[in-house]
Parts: sequence; structure tokens; C-alpha cells
Amino acid sequence: MDHPTLLVALLLGIVEGLTEFLPVSSTGHLIVAASLLGYTGEHAKVFEIVIQAGAILAVCWEFRVRLYAVARGLGRDARANRFVLNLFIAFLPAALLGLAFGKVIKAALFAPVPVACAFVVGAFVILWAERRQRMRPETVRIDDVDAMRWTDALKVGCAQALALVPGTSRSGATIIGGMLFGMSRKAATEFSFFLAIPTLFAACAYEAVKNRHVLAAADLPAFGVGFVAAFISAFLCVRWLLRYVSHHDFTPFAWYRIAFGAVILATAWTGTVNWN
Repeated sequence: MDHPTLLVALLLGIVEGLTEFLPVSSTGHLIVAASLLGYTGEHAKVFEIVIQAGAILAVCWEFRVRLYAVARGLGRDARANRFVLNLFIAFLPAALLGLAFGKVIKAALFAPVPVACAFVVGAFVILWAERRQRMRPETVRIDDVDAMRWTDALKVGCAQALALVPGTSRSGATIIGGMLFGMSRKAATEFSFFLAIPTLFAACAYEAVKNRHVLAAADLPAFGVGFVAAFISAFLCVRWLLRYVSHHDFTPFAWYRIAFGAVILATAWTGTVNWN
């Protein structure tokens, strides 16, 4: 399929929006979903950029009051300056490593079976991190994003760089990494949302410029449907997740990752689905 139908665009937009900010890997889900729907190749990669932009916009809208306050205080308010500096520091590791190794990673690992393996490995990391925080609550020293130091931001940024491996999950890496480095579940989740803005915006802009020759006016209807679907589903997901982390942990997502990865690996091994 060279161009997505409106239904395919709608489905992939919903998949992107629902998985971008959960610790389950939106990239992994899109690779699998696009493979099942028969929509792959360079054109599909550009479509993924568009729907990812819709998910970013949803986060910007949800946190518009905080972002506006930071923008107004930048250069004058110490809290705003520290917040922006921490985001910049956390953004750098993934950006630099992505530029250096992005092509190699995409060529070798952007396929359903490697994604499934990353799903399972990431699940066990989540289970370990949650058990560690339950058994050692004294390790939590950061209950609010504004309490982060630049060293904390750098550690979370290094954790985010692990998400260059598809199936790892950018949000999962930053949230679980933050928890392992002393952040509460709520603070780590909020910082993951904020960090998504520069990280995903930079990735979208880079890929859009690099693949601009693929874009065509005929794609606008399907791309528009995917963008809107991603925005709405991401907005609802972000609001739900903020409520969820107040009273629950991420263990159910770990078991979901194991089940998802196991299905992909089992169908590949038995030949039930040709994931090539």
C-alpha cells in the first residue's frame, strides 16, 4: 500500500495517540500495526511523523498553562530557567546518539521480531523498578519536577536514549529511568510528558525535512485524519495517565508488554504470520 486509506489513517492515528505516552512503545505498536495493515515504506514513515506531531500537540495543549508560565518567566524566573535547562540537558543524549546511530538502528531493528524482544526485556525492567520502589520507598527523593537537579535530568536523558531501540518505549524509558534515579512515579511521569515536547518535535522536524520529497497534496485527507485521531486519543490518554499514576503502578503495562511480545514471537516462530 503506497498511500493509506482513511480507515488505515484513522486506526494508525489512534494507535499512535494511545501508545505514545504509555510505557508500551508507540513505535513498536506502529511497526506491528502498519505491517498487519500492509502500509510500510518511506511514505509510511512520513505519515508516522505527521501523527506523532498530533500527539505532541495534545501534550502542549494539556500543559499549556505551565508552558505559558515558563515562557513568560524565562530569563527572569529561576524556576523557569532551571526547568528549561533540565529539559535541554535531558534532551541531548537521545538527540546526539540518534544523529550518530539512527540509520544503523533503523536498518537493523525496525522490524516486528526485534520489537517484540525489546517489549519483553522492557517489561522485566518495569517489574524490577516497581518492586524496588515498593521495597525501598526511601529511595524516592524527588516528588516534584521543579526539585530536579541538572544531574537528575542528565540521568533521565541517558535513560531516554535507550528508547532509540524500537520497542523499548521512550515514555517507559524516561518514567522507569526517573523512578530508578530517585523520582516519584508522578514526578517521573510528568517530566516524561514535558521531555516529549522537544524530543518528539525535533525528531518530527528532522524527519519531515529529510523526507519532504515524499509529501504530496493527495495525502492531505488521510494525513489530516491521522493527525486529528492522534491528537484526540493522545489528549485523552495523557489525562487518564495523570489520574492513573496517582493511585496505581505500571505493573499491568509490564504484563501487557510480555503478552504482546510473546504473541509476536510465537506467530513468527510458528509461521502463522509472516512478519518480514
